[in-house]
Amino acid sequence: MAVRWKIVAWFLGLAFGLSWTLAGAFYALGGQFVSAAGVALAITYMFTPLAAALLTQRVIFREPVVRPLGIFFRLNGWWLVAGLLPIAMAFAAFGVGLLMPGSYFDPTLGSFLSRLAATLSPEALARAREQMTALPPWLGLLFATINALIAGYTVNAVAGFGEEAGWRGLLLRELAPLGFWRSTALIGVIWGLWHAPLILQGHNYPNYPVLGVAMMTVFTLLLSPIITYVRLRARSVIAAAIFHGTVNASFGIQILYISGGNELTLAFTGAAGFIVMALTIAGIVLYDRHLARNHILGRPLVEVLNEEG
Repeated sequence: MAVRWKIVAWFLGLAFGLSWTLAGAFYALGGQFVSAAGVALAITYMFTPLAAALLTQRVIFREPVVRPLGIFFRLNGWWLVAGLLPIAMAFAAFGVGLLMPGSYFDPTLGSFLSRLAATLSPEALARAREQMTALPPWLGLLFATINALIAGYTVNAVAGFGEEAGWRGLLLRELAPLGFWRSTALIGVIWGLWHAPLILQGHNYPNYPVLGVAMMTVFTLLLSPIITYVRLRARSVIAAAIFHGTVNASFGIQILYISGGNELTLAFTGAAGFIVMALTIAGIVLYDRHLARNHILGRPLVEVLNEEG
């Protein structure tokens, strides 16, 4: 079986065309990313890969949708891993972040609250400061964990599905003949560059928008094999959506009690996260080779995907 590059080209053309046109129109009309309208843009942006996948699969090539996109609801233990692994990685990124130059533990949440200042009114910020600083750090992290899990399995998973139906649904199946590592690497690079219009307007790297595009691409390149492995083990793109949603929801865990440093060093999207993700990839390789009942990294990816359903 060979890669059907025509389908890949149509999907990528639609995914980038829809999302970049949406972002371009938003900025041309004077929209600011750090605003309520910017949040709405980011959420809508996440659904453009799903729209592109549906248009490519059903309208243009008139093929089935459910199986090619990996939409299955047969539960197994990996659906739980999809929510818990990002939480474990978030705590690891928090720990590594404290080791970064200039970073330090801050129970007053100074840096975190300063990030909220851009999106909250002074009154709302004052209330948030009063409520959050009243909590001991362990309780603040517990609440952040619970919130991340709830969001990761609900609203964030819905938004995550908007992306994952495209990246690890249609695109993964079409690139499967390349094998696990090459397909996930290619998807990771594409996924990172797809974020460029948002990154250039300050998303994730507000002080380094141009360098941020490269940083975001490294982030997605490293995250891609982890989320793909969970998606394959769970045999459903829904698990990938849960993983994706929980990663997005766990940002507070990673930076809540850290001050100093910057967006290039902290959280999943900085050096701390890169170290954690590299170690997680190594752990996945060791698990698949020595602990898994059936190995999937050394098998043809097409064969693994065909077992779903």
